[in-house]
Amino acid sequence: MTEFSVLDLVPVREGGSLAEAYRAAASLARVAEEAGYKRFWVAEHHAMEGIGGAAAAVVIGHVGQATSTIRIGAGGIMLPNHTPFTIAEQFGTLDALFPGRIDLGLGRAPGAGPELQRALRKDLRAASEYFPQDVAELRALFTGKPDLGVKATPGYGAQVEMWMLGSSLFGAQLAAKLGLPYAFASHFAPDHLDAALAVYRRDFQPSETLDRPHAMAAMQVVCADTDEEAEYLASSQAQSFVRLRTGSPGKLPPPVRGYRDSLPPQAQAMLTHLGQASAVGSPATVRERIGSFIERTQADEIICAASTYDPEARERSLRLTMDALNAG
Repeated sequence: MTEFSVLDLVPVREGGSLAEAYRAAASLARVAEEAGYKRFWVAEHHAMEGIGGAAAAVVIGHVGQATSTIRIGAGGIMLPNHTPFTIAEQFGTLDALFPGRIDLGLGRAPGAGPELQRALRKDLRAASEYFPQDVAELRALFTGKPDLGVKATPGYGAQVEMWMLGSSLFGAQLAAKLGLPYAFASHFAPDHLDAALAVYRRDFQPSETLDRPHAMAAMQVVCADTDEEAEYLASSQAQSFVRLRTGSPGKLPPPVRGYRDSLPPQAQAMLTHLGQASAVGSPATVRERIGSFIERTQADEIICAASTYDPEARERSLRLTMDALNAG
């Protein structure tokens, strides 16, 4: 049976503040917990004024204080930005605070230009080449196997559920080799989804923590009473995608009716392409589109993304989505 989770980019909206965004994240996590979603993930992004998850471990702690049972974690931590030892300490701390609830999704993409590389004091391109070794080192810091001669405290012995993230075949191959669950970022990079899932399942090698493949796929999901209202709410996210792809990212803008129709053909085509992994509409529409996506991918888990300008509209979207799925 397919499980459902939530990915939150902690959007900062136009006219809003970071403090408001963090309050909204905690409230959204409570709604997700009440509605029956399995996990609530925060993504690490840097130097983007419209996304508040840069210090992902801190935000996860904030969400943890607001909830009690839902799994919480990072979807994901971009490991080239850090050392494995530092991440072991951070997530070991989270595991001690919220035992049995912490997930650690790991990504390889540096996601940074020269200015950010200088600010982080990292050669991110070189660091990304060591990603497989860093993942293995991080797992060893949690498990003590092999003994690295130094113990992360906190970190050693922490029961953190490690995940591999990806948007290409590389992450799928590494997840299969290490016997880790795998999450594909199809909500913004759908091109290699089917091939990556096939490689992951074909090459999967059981590990001490996972005996068979477990694949998650991400979707943009916005649910409202009608298709028209959902498209209107989703136009804030659509505007953000267009602005990001044209080099002018910013805070999350208010929705605009008929936004797609106002765009040039190239931008419309881009949004249509991303729509391969989306479900925007009424409860019936969302149920049908998620069902078709699951039939196509055979995903063990779907993680629902998408931001709305009104935080309460996103909370309602989560409730309507889960109600629709349960009704199906």
